[in-house]
This record gives sequence, C-alpha cells and structure tokens, in this order.
Amino acid sequence: MTTAVAAPFRFFSLQVVRTRRLGPSLARVTFAGPDLRAFHSDGLDQSLSLFLPHPGQAEPAVPVELGWGSPRSSAVESGGGWWHGWRELPDDVRAVMRSYTLRALRRDADGHTAEVDIDFVLHGLAPGSGIDAGPAARWAAGAAPGDRVLLLGPAAADNRAIRFRPPEDTDLVVIWGDETAVPAACAIVEALPAGTRARVWLEVPHADDVQDLPTAADAEVTWLVRGADGGPGAALATLRGAQLPPAEHPYVWIAGESGCVKELRRHFVGERGIDRRRVTFVGYWRRGLTEEQLREQG
Repeated sequence: MTTAVAAPFRFFSLQVVRTRRLGPSLARVTFAGPDLRAFHSDGLDQSLSLFLPHPGQAEPAVPVELGWGSPRSSAVESGGGWWHGWRELPDDVRAVMRSYTLRALRRDADGHTAEVDIDFVLHGLAPGSGIDAGPAARWAAGAAPGDRVLLLGPAAADNRAIRFRPPEDTDLVVIWGDETAVPAACAIVEALPAGTRARVWLEVPHADDVQDLPTAADAEVTWLVRGADGGPGAALATLRGAQLPPAEHPYVWIAGESGCVKELRRHFVGERGIDRRRVTFVGYWRRGLTEEQLREQG
C-alpha cells in the first residue's frame, strides 16, 4: 500500500497502550502519546506510515533529526526531508516502514486526539497461511504496552491520503476489500449515515476473522471467507454474480491486493457501466512482493 504524503503531514512519537486479537489473521493495536494532540483526520480510510523497531531495539531507528524528543524541523513538520536519511541507515538498523489505514481515533474532553487504533494483518502467523511472516506482522503479534513507534500522519483533517470521497448525489455505496482493507472498510461502513444504501463485500482468510459491524446505514454486508481454495479470481466471480439494487448515481470503493483491485475496477467500469470517476480503487499490496520491493518499483 502506497501512502500519499502531502503537507501538512508530520511525525508523531507514540507508545502502545493496549492490544487486542480480532481473529486468527487480525490484531488491533492502540497507540497514544502527547504528540497526538496535533493529529487531525476526518477521513474514514486515512492512510498512515508506521516506523517499527527491529527485534532487540527499544525504539525505531530513524535519522537523528527525527529522534525521540528532538526539536522538529520544518522538514519534519511537513512530512518531507526524511526519506534519504532513513534510506541511508543500514538495513538491519533502519526502522521498518509499513503503510496502514487508521481504524479509529478517540478524542479527549478538549477535542484533541488521545488514542488511535491500527489493525494489523498477521500475514504468515495465522493457521494455514502458507507464507512467511513479515516484520510488521511479527511486531504486532508481540506488541506490548510501552512499545515505541513513530507514525507519519496528518496534521490537517482533510488531506490527500483520504480516498473515500463519494459525490454528494451518491444513491448507492458499493464496497469491496480484502483483509488489508477491512479496517478502512469497517470504519467507512460504521460511519455511513442512516438512509444510505450500501452493499459491502469483505474478504478474510478465516471464519473467525469475521467481525460485528454496526451501522445506521441500510447496508447489506457479506463476509467472504477465502479459505484454502480462494484465489485471485474468487472476488471477481462473486461480484459478477451479485445483483446490485438500481441506482442512478452509484459510488464504488475497492481496496486490497493490486491485481484483484484492477480486475474489479474493470468489472464495475467495463461490465457494469459505472462512470470511472465514481470508482475509487486502491492497491494496498501486490501478490508476491514486499512493500520494499513495491517502493523500489516506484
């Protein structure tokens, strides 16, 4: 998943305050810290970048000017000027950077952000996954209160790293996401206002990953348990066979594995005739590639 970094973004020094296992493939980590008073987001699929420590490190290793408690330069406040310094650190020292979406935030009595939740997919750690666990999954599985991270996130409520933007005339919201998009999709569905018609498909590896999803909207939510036989074409076959309610101005949001997302976009635009300007599609990951490899490809 590629995070769109646009000013005003900045770094936030945070600590884990609690963790919760949501299922075999998903874990929720709650972060807090004084820096969050400057964290602002009105987005339901807000993209973030997390910097995580390697095993044995007390905190993520970043360039000195981004260190814990150090003065924040103008480059840091805008979220820029850090990339080259971070890349120049040795591979086994440099903080692990991974992209996520905000699951939820909670404010204090003064209206400032006090806590944020981020849901992690435990790739390679769930039973029968058949893949090697990555550094972020391993970190999340062992996260404990007091663990330190660095977050690159928004200091402005409306920013370019928010993708869910249905036009005002939308009369039907259609959503599909795999487990990497479940946090954003759930935040979106929970926030839909009463009377909003929505059809939602969420794909997860295990039945125990299915979550309760309260919403005031007129939403039909279908959880798809992928299992061992669920390949890249399963989502397309499901959506092709789905009957959507009639709508003059539908809006579609699809996110997850890049190849699957592209297939679904072609389905909605080419086969269902939905205006491409009303289809938001986000590739959070690509099958067979790490985030480092994706980043190198540009």
